[in-house]
Amino acid sequence: MKIIFKFIPVYFFIAFIIRGQDNLSIQFDYAQNLFDGQQYFDAITEYKRLLFFDSENKYSFRANMKIGECYKAGAKYDDAVKYFSVAELTAGSEDEIFESKLEIIRSNILRRTTGRALQLCDDLENDLRFGSKSDDINYWRGWAFIFADDWKNASKSFGKINPYHELKLLADRTDKAKVSVTFAKVISYILPGAGAIYCGNFLSGLMSLGWNALSGYWTINSFVEKRAFDGIVAGELVWLRFYRGAIQNAETIAIEKNIDITNNSLRFLQYEYKGIKP
Repeated sequence: MKIIFKFIPVYFFIAFIIRGQDNLSIQFDYAQNLFDGQQYFDAITEYKRLLFFDSENKYSFRANMKIGECYKAGAKYDDAVKYFSVAELTAGSEDEIFESKLEIIRSNILRRTTGRALQLCDDLENDLRFGSKSDDINYWRGWAFIFADDWKNASKSFGKINPYHELKLLADRTDKAKVSVTFAKVISYILPGAGAIYCGNFLSGLMSLGWNALSGYWTINSFVEKRAFDGIVAGELVWLRFYRGAIQNAETIAIEKNIDITNNSLRFLQYEYKGIKP
């Protein structure tokens, strides 16, 4: 009988521990259900409650990762990076470390801190533990370049994965379709209206060329007829105005054309691309 009484405290202690762990499991499942139901900010509260009672840090990595994902889904990228970083510190394996680092990179891509995202990609690439993860690293490096509107380098990154990778082909098409803003301006200095024509805006280019030709004729004709004052006025107020306008117009058209091309590619990525996105 005495032996039985001696084991009663041990029994209650074990039962308390098991019940505590069961409660943590129930709490995690509850938070996970909220996450799956896209109730992200309610889920954050429950994951944080789980962390508070998880004295053994059994759920530390998973809960912090989920909190980071909730903040990312709510476009609070700074908070997301914070919790992914905490998850990295509590990771129990190299795979978990890599997973958390990738999430930090993806959050930096979304908040358009491209330099930081590329730096983290380089750090992962130089880490010997992740030598077999080069395809994953190049994939997210390519996405970082896409968000920086650097389609040429994006193509190079995706090409390291597969020369015929869908995103490489998209990057090549986008880069090829874009026009050179500098070239559009330079040829407009030489021939007003040429920059707009180069960008495909023939009407605007021909109108600029026509107005410059007409105002140039008035200016030169005034000097030929020895009407110097008229020539100066026509040159300053008319010809130079159309000349400068043609250059500025070419730059504006080129920039707008490139924005349209980029937006078309981004819309494809948003609505039609089936692969993993940031």
